[in-house]
Amino acid sequence: MKLIKLLTILFFLIVGGIMAQTVQDLPTREQIAEKYKWDLTLIYKSDADWEKDFEFITNNMSKYKNFEGKLTKSAKELYKALKFDEEMGTKLDKLSLYSSLSRDLDLTNSKYIAMSNKLRDLRNKLSEITAFWSPELTSLKKEKLEQFYKEEPKLLDYKKYFDNILRFQPHVLTTDKEIIVAQAQPVFSVPYEAFNTFVDAELEFPIIKDENGQDIKISQGRYGAAMASTNRDYRIRFYKNFYIPFMQYKNTLATLLLGNAKANISDAKIRKYPSARYASLFQNNIPESVYDNLVNTCKNNANVVHRWVKIRKNLLKVDEYHPYDNYVTLFPSVKEDYTYDRAVEIVKEALKPFGEDYMKNLQLAFDHRRIDVYETKAKRSGAYSSGTTYKQEPYVLLNWNGTLNDVFTFAHEMGHNMHSYYTGLYQPYQYANYSIFLAEVASTLNEALLQDYLIKNAKTKEEKLALIEKAITGICATFFRQTAFADFEHKFYKATEEGQPLTADDLTKMYKDIYQQQWGPEMVVDEEEAYTWARVPHFYYNFYVYQYATSYAASLAIMEKYKKEGPTVLQNYIEKFLKAGSSKYPIDVLKDLGVDMNDPKTIKAVINRMNELMDEMETLLKQ
Repeated sequence: MKLIKLLTILFFLIVGGIMAQTVQDLPTREQIAEKYKWDLTLIYKSDADWEKDFEFITNNMSKYKNFEGKLTKSAKELYKALKFDEEMGTKLDKLSLYSSLSRDLDLTNSKYIAMSNKLRDLRNKLSEITAFWSPELTSLKKEKLEQFYKEEPKLLDYKKYFDNILRFQPHVLTTDKEIIVAQAQPVFSVPYEAFNTFVDAELEFPIIKDENGQDIKISQGRYGAAMASTNRDYRIRFYKNFYIPFMQYKNTLATLLLGNAKANISDAKIRKYPSARYASLFQNNIPESVYDNLVNTCKNNANVVHRWVKIRKNLLKVDEYHPYDNYVTLFPSVKEDYTYDRAVEIVKEALKPFGEDYMKNLQLAFDHRRIDVYETKAKRSGAYSSGTTYKQEPYVLLNWNGTLNDVFTFAHEMGHNMHSYYTGLYQPYQYANYSIFLAEVASTLNEALLQDYLIKNAKTKEEKLALIEKAITGICATFFRQTAFADFEHKFYKATEEGQPLTADDLTKMYKDIYQQQWGPEMVVDEEEAYTWARVPHFYYNFYVYQYATSYAASLAIMEKYKKEGPTVLQNYIEKFLKAGSSKYPIDVLKDLGVDMNDPKTIKAVINRMNELMDEMETLLKQ
């Protein structure tokens, strides 16, 4: 569940930032019709029922000790331990789902804050009690497992689970060293925590004049809206001033970023991984060649972005094209409000190619009131899907404002919702989730289907042009920008691992060169843009962000196959992807769909789509 929340938060950061929640004049929960609110009684009928399961965990967690020292002694004892862990884990995840959703509906509700804190403390106690679990399982040898499979055939249901454990054996330390590394983890996280505190709470931004000549204090939350303003003077003013504090504290920010990298590099070395990147990708069994294929294919096809810059420069009628011109709309006259009910019908129509079974299961989210639609007082901002909670249907949080972006966010979250629903329905407990590497495929495929539907059904030429522009801008933000981030991250990590003493100026030049290469000669790269490395939290996530781009490429490769081969592609997608969970490694799940993340053709599906959209735009502009 936490995975999908995190991914969705990052998704919002990519496309322009989460809108700050405004409490003034917002409706209360009581003022919202029931059909637009979550029904959490599907999880627990009452808070008292939650307390009963909490008490069950509290009273039974000591039973884990009965298995200590025995996990590798007997096949039957191992199976018994796994089933006990499933019983406890299922209840624990259910407790977490209910308390977190309840809290997010009113972030000021002390009852649910206390409930979440109580559950956090319980998890900490469980971690202490089960500290033996991972080391014991990791000590299992392949020969012993083969013997266990014969003695207890039910253990074969866990074969991939154990195969994954065996993969990590070369990187597991002795118990005493594991304890030392665990104790050092809070120290390793200091650079990231310091970055967040410094940038979010202590960095002071200037006050400037807004579009109407009124004083406005620059903030990170206002950046996206400012870059979308049709007033170019205001965009320039905001942009230039926005970067002042980042440039002023460049040395401090470089120290934090490189300190974070050194912590991850040290952790990788301690565990005998060849590099920090290898260690990060190893978690999901992703070859480094997948990462390189993404970056290299994008570099080799950067001309598609250069073409887009030329189109935008001509339509904006500017002598010079700058980074602050990237997100202003080319078609400002196209504005439309969308009610949530209308959006539901649009999204349903767009997703019909998935077929009858998918649509029937999609409808359950509405029938069972698993979508919380409107912004209310103290409700959590943004949007997310709760992810897979075993034997529970997933929930979706929205904060509907009636924009086209809201329609796409809705489709995006329902992609996560259906992925989680099918995974939970068809996989056993041990595989009832999916990796970060796959998480954004379902959401972005839904967006691709919605884009196609809206473009085909646009009522006017201007509306179609605006939708095409939105699609291309999305590709640049979600795919090319994240790939540039991945390129930069690998470069500064590699230099650090090779012992090069990098400075803030080195990072700035490194980032500027990558940005210039991606956007081409028509782009004038301002000094400010080169300091983007200093403000992006993604670089503290240890080779995380490339997965946005690979997921996006995979979804468009599936979309491309669907257009060529027909409905059977989407039926295979449901059977072999949505239902797969973690029963196979992520690369293999995609290969079952004919999508090879090591093949440049998969990445080129995005390039092909962007060229198609630009061709269509240019044809329309000539009419």
